[in-house]
Amino acid sequence: MSKSEETAARILDSALELFRQEGFDTATMRDIAQKAGVATGAAYYYYPSKDAIVMDFYQRSNEDMQPKLEAALENVKPLEDRLRAVIQVKLDHFAPNRSILRALLRNGADPRHPLSPFSRQTFEIRNLDISWFRRILVDCGMRIPRDLAPQLPGVLWFFQMGVIFFWVIDESPDQSRTARLLELSAKSVTTLIRLSGLPLMRPVRKAALQLVEVVKGDSQ
Repeated sequence: MSKSEETAARILDSALELFRQEGFDTATMRDIAQKAGVATGAAYYYYPSKDAIVMDFYQRSNEDMQPKLEAALENVKPLEDRLRAVIQVKLDHFAPNRSILRALLRNGADPRHPLSPFSRQTFEIRNLDISWFRRILVDCGMRIPRDLAPQLPGVLWFFQMGVIFFWVIDESPDQSRTARLLELSAKSVTTLIRLSGLPLMRPVRKAALQLVEVVKGDSQ
């Protein structure tokens, strides 16, 4: 790691520690620079804003999770197990910074905010994440209806975001309610996917896909 990379990493680590201790809104770039042992101007050189720090945190986390996802899915075949494994990797990875994610909830709800998981700025991260849900559908031992297959990875990604939101606000000991929620909801989702392939479910599936199009903004 070069000296420049070391400095950037030190600023990032200092910022995350301050965000955990004082909250995202309270911590300033001056505070971050002081904690990192660099001049305020130097901190701004590496990160123009606190938003830029969080975006780097997102990107680094995304990169760090790739091998963890690979390992978690190794030799895992059933879709329910794959779905639960993918989401559990995210919960485990972000656990040390759960308080930071909680502080960012307000921004995350607004798709126009650059730090929102639904924003244009986070598209590449989101797209890579959705690709994992596309991957777990392959050879999962379940027939996926042809009309549902293109939309299902995105639907599963939204399901994941719901679980993560619940986990962020979960005040139960060690977030035990989230663990139960993930177990039950993964089972329910995969059961619905299995049932969706039945002929009698075709009208229901069609209506569900229309709802997906409305949510995505594809419907006129």
